[in-house]
Amino acid sequence: MSSSMKKVEPQAGQSSESTSPKSEVDDDDSSLSLSSLSKLILPPLGVSSYNQNQIKSKGWVISPMDSRYRCWETFMVTLVFYSAWVYPFEVAFFSSSPPRKLYIADNIVDLFFAVDIVLTFFVAYIDSRTQLLVRDSKKIAVRYLSTWFLMDVASTIPYEALGYLFTGKSKVGISYSLLGLLRFWRLRRVKQLFTRLEKDIRFSYFWIRCARLLAVTLFLVHCAGCLYYLLADRYPHEGNTWLGSVNPNFRETSLWIRYISALYWSITTMTTVGYGDLHAVNTVEMIFIIFYMLFNLGLTAYIIGNMTNLVVEGTRRTMEFRNSIEAASNFVCRNRLPPRLKEQILAYMCLRFKAESLNQQQLIEQLPKSIYTNICQQLFLPTVEKVYLFNGTSKEIRLHLVAKMKAEYIPPREDVIMQNEAPEDVYIIVSGEVEIIDCEMDKELIVGTLHSGDMFGELGALCCRPQRFTFRTKTLSQLLRLKTTDLIEAMQSKQEDNVAILKNFLQHNKRLKDLKIGVESVDEDDDPKNISINLLTVAETGNAAFLDELLKARLDPDIGDSKGRTPLHIAASKGHEECVLVLLKHACNVHLRDMNGNTALWDAISSKHHSIFRILYHCAAISDPFTAGDLLCTAAKRNDLNVMQELLTHGLSVDAKNRNGLTALQIAMKEKHEEMVDLLVMNGADVINTNTYEFSSTTLNEMLKKREIGHRITVKDAPSSEEILKKIEGKDHVGNLSKCSSGLDQLRVSIYKGNPLMRKESGCMEPGRLIRLPGSLEELKNIAGEKFGIDTKNAIVTDESGAEIDSIEVIRDNDKLFIFEVPIDYYM
Repeated sequence: MSSSMKKVEPQAGQSSESTSPKSEVDDDDSSLSLSSLSKLILPPLGVSSYNQNQIKSKGWVISPMDSRYRCWETFMVTLVFYSAWVYPFEVAFFSSSPPRKLYIADNIVDLFFAVDIVLTFFVAYIDSRTQLLVRDSKKIAVRYLSTWFLMDVASTIPYEALGYLFTGKSKVGISYSLLGLLRFWRLRRVKQLFTRLEKDIRFSYFWIRCARLLAVTLFLVHCAGCLYYLLADRYPHEGNTWLGSVNPNFRETSLWIRYISALYWSITTMTTVGYGDLHAVNTVEMIFIIFYMLFNLGLTAYIIGNMTNLVVEGTRRTMEFRNSIEAASNFVCRNRLPPRLKEQILAYMCLRFKAESLNQQQLIEQLPKSIYTNICQQLFLPTVEKVYLFNGTSKEIRLHLVAKMKAEYIPPREDVIMQNEAPEDVYIIVSGEVEIIDCEMDKELIVGTLHSGDMFGELGALCCRPQRFTFRTKTLSQLLRLKTTDLIEAMQSKQEDNVAILKNFLQHNKRLKDLKIGVESVDEDDDPKNISINLLTVAETGNAAFLDELLKARLDPDIGDSKGRTPLHIAASKGHEECVLVLLKHACNVHLRDMNGNTALWDAISSKHHSIFRILYHCAAISDPFTAGDLLCTAAKRNDLNVMQELLTHGLSVDAKNRNGLTALQIAMKEKHEEMVDLLVMNGADVINTNTYEFSSTTLNEMLKKREIGHRITVKDAPSSEEILKKIEGKDHVGNLSKCSSGLDQLRVSIYKGNPLMRKESGCMEPGRLIRLPGSLEELKNIAGEKFGIDTKNAIVTDESGAEIDSIEVIRDNDKLFIFEVPIDYYM
């Protein structure tokens, strides 16, 4: 997780439960409801600085997704309905000027449309090619002037009022009425409204489509009826018209009766092949009806034929989307899922619908690999380079990882990673915000917020353990998803990058104190380049997978803390068998002692971790035949009866000798530990050289008499050596451990060129060579001669203190040896 994470920590004098209420996940302001999903604008791929807060207006520029502007658009649509109905009605049924109230209403409507024209110069627009919001005032003005400005102005001019000003007559000519046809240009707003409502999941798609078809039908019927009445009203012979033949004085009839008669004719003509009581009488009416019927035939054929296919094809995705929404809603209701989960499901489906319409991922995946890689580099590489995990890595590994990443859009309030979920993917935030939530006892607490350039999920991926937190999007977020397997594979491809990534990971989590692997024990003033100390903290938590990754980076498995305890000491005392196996596979030294003189074997048996003790004992006994004697003598000297009983239980020979040739009984008698002597004697210890030590012979004789009854300790059935070796060699805890079992029965030493004392004085930093210890000293000199190019005829081998080594038997595992040529008179 990124260092920009803002942790919520209690202040001094406060408990952790008294933090601000804002830390709880109840902030509804950060989430978007389903009604606002249509306002989301998907950011371009790879853009991190894109402003997601697009639904609010800023300065003089108005966002088209702003709720206030949406209300204004809806209000203007109602005015469009009014003007589309009133204009043909006024032209047909009012031969003179319309009533005063209607005239005033018309001018008020025109005034609103004039205001809308001015307002449009400040409304941002969505670019049709990029699908991005353009807020540049100059671009907005140029676009409007070059597209719809002239038509909007032409449809808003009050021609009747201008005619009255120019002619002085209240009754204007037919030319002014024809110019009023430009008001039908406003109908495009209705089309935009219905298109938006069809994609809004709050409304029924079926009823929206029905309302749209009904509105089109009624508008055509209304216009045709008004025009047909206009022909009858303007015809010079009143009785020789379709309406005059039925009612000679039709002008004296009520206005609504005449209007209904016109609608009746229009509907029957459109839906039937005969007229009935209303039919054409004069030639003009016949000509009009001919064209009207032809129009109806063409309209019917268009709807049944081509329009059907176009509508189905054009609305196929929308219909599929709405069907999926309906199916998801039914699924939620049928299974009684909580409302919040329902919102998450619907929000995800809505966002996926918007993302699919752009065809971004599908497009780039169809391209050749070289082009696809170049596109990913252009889009995502700047963001990946800002991620802390890849600081100091080579460009090759970054390019390789970028080609493996996939961009995803995640809606607000969506859980990307669940707490305790298995680590499968790693995510990088390109844009948006992600909250880190700790779920405890059904209570959710926000412990931090991640922003653009941050990463999450790497803790579970690199440590191979369940996720500690839930990661939930706070806003619409664009994320780069990388599979854990791809990340691990890339790390293992190059050793330098592997080390750099592990260093970045450890230093980052050490700085955040968020990785609970014993961070408190690490000194903050340590050299950040020396990350071997983290082996101790990782071993303490038992994270075998991450421990293996660190050891693969060639860190020293025998690093010790201030008390001399190695990772093997810690893992053995804590009972982390997986970590012990990992350390053994990387050839750690099982014989190292801490400042108290304890080996990992002693820590394992004293902590009663029996399986670990058997594994370590098998490995130690191969390289050191005095292992059993040293353990028993140490227990006897410390008078630790519990450990002695455990050792005897595991079948260690009670008469085993340490490297000084002493048995545990001799040590116990020398130290006068009567209970320990009794325990050893009762378990068959061979009583020899009893006079060497000051110990009561009477007491010893009593113990020997009691021993005739039987031993106290029952030896457990321990696994065979073959089974233990198979377990060490064959257990694969993280999937790719190298087989290092051959290092368990063969000693390793480090050889250096030069005199150790002279090297220290001159500050020589020439590196040495790690080799397997050969069978003789001559072979060791020959190997050193090949490595360093020196003449071994007059060479000697010394230890760190400068003492000469003349026998291969005195060399122990992990010793540091120094080889150098000496003058001929060196021994004189």
